[in-house]
Amino acid sequence: MKPMHRRTLFAHALLPLLAVAGLPAVAQGPWPERPLTMIVPFPPGGVADTVARPVAEALARELKQPVVVQNRAGAGGALGIGEASKAAADGYALLLSLSSISILPEADVVYGRKPVYTLDQFVPIARFTADPTVLVVRADAPWKTLAEFLDAMKKKPGGFNYGSSGNYGTMHVPMEMLKSSAGFRMVHIPYTGAGPAVLALLGGQVDAVASGPATVVQHIKAGKLRALAHWGDKPLASLPEVPSLKQAGQPVQFAQWSALFVQAGTPPGVVQRLREAARKVAADPAVVGTIGKAGSPIEYLDAPEFAGYWAADAKVMTEAVRKIGKLD
Repeated sequence: MKPMHRRTLFAHALLPLLAVAGLPAVAQGPWPERPLTMIVPFPPGGVADTVARPVAEALARELKQPVVVQNRAGAGGALGIGEASKAAADGYALLLSLSSISILPEADVVYGRKPVYTLDQFVPIARFTADPTVLVVRADAPWKTLAEFLDAMKKKPGGFNYGSSGNYGTMHVPMEMLKSSAGFRMVHIPYTGAGPAVLALLGGQVDAVASGPATVVQHIKAGKLRALAHWGDKPLASLPEVPSLKQAGQPVQFAQWSALFVQAGTPPGVVQRLREAARKVAADPAVVGTIGKAGSPIEYLDAPEFAGYWAADAKVMTEAVRKIGKLD
């Protein structure tokens, strides 16, 4: 299938979702009648896990049933997302994913593989956060500014490395976008998630990471890490003094968003119930406070608005993956 045709199919697939998202709940039996599972396709310690745990606790209060978080890390998120795509479409297996959900199928296509999952296998429920990634180095690194960092990378091509949550993940793609824009080379070291990648930076195994604020802000405030720039278009609430790449002359933007999904084919009444619960969760003071304290302000979007945002973001990410191409 041609790439443009795939994008068109995804856009068309979202149209009925937008329509269904606006419908009132359909009459049906009591739901939920048993505990729910929330699959998080990354290990503990990363942005997805930071969002998932307070969201799951609040959802449990709203739905009057336990919501059990299950970390299913591997393959940059593909393992857990693939597992979620095969779950029954009954609303009992939720997926809390990052924006890498849009990236990984195209990576499979680049390698000529059948995608582990496709985007039209999921229905969006709500977006909770949308954090620009932050370029972070150790506090004892010689680079105090982005200009110094870029200058060092250009003077010693391939002499430094950076860690990520996995190939084509939300810590890999933004760094590759910056490398392409600024014209430098670094060695990419993939890990199983954001938490392990940040630990590798703290331990001196890598020289930099591009991470969501929630994973690094406490280390920055503790004086262990230094933020040089971010991929956003406005000041970060948790790091207002950190400049954007755009301000530094690099027209690169990337948001590491987190959102809740269920399987396509889930009954409309269940989708509506989850949307209502997600809306209340996003306004829950405990959720707002916990996630905000970690460095990620709530950027809630309900299903109709999020579906449009997701389609546009998926197009940009697809093009970025094609530009990266096959990895050695």
